[in-house]
Amino acid sequence: MHQRVYEKIEIVNDIYNNPSKYNTGSLEYSVMVALRELALEETRLEKYPGYPSRMSCLYVSKTLKEADDWGKYFAEIGRPTYGIAKLEIKGNCFIGDATKCFDGGTDRQENLRLAALYWENKHTDMDNPPICEMIVDGIITVVEIIKEINANIG
Repeated sequence: MHQRVYEKIEIVNDIYNNPSKYNTGSLEYSVMVALRELALEETRLEKYPGYPSRMSCLYVSKTLKEADDWGKYFAEIGRPTYGIAKLEIKGNCFIGDATKCFDGGTDRQENLRLAALYWENKHTDMDNPPICEMIVDGIITVVEIIKEINANIG
């Protein structure tokens, strides 16, 4: 994630310095992701420094079913998906709601507001259940390979 975000840092800086040049509706998806992730990282560093960084973490699941569901989803959308492993983790953990991820826009303050809502992690939308997103950092050891998927690799 870190590399993909920082590949877009020049355009992100230009968007924030010259927002009138840009229309949120016409931004490339990778630029919207960079705007989101940079806002999330800035907010995390300022308000939640004990949480793992989304830009240098591992996304994990609580259960085998949840991991299998994510693996199937990533394979379906074309992401390289290797497999499912049982892990031992000695580090920080954050369990959030993936529905609170947003497409970053040209308004920096709005991106920061949405980032704060993500990290606050309060469930307020009773019509849409949260989608668990668990991130960890620290010392992570693979204990066992549970399932090989090997989709979209190459």
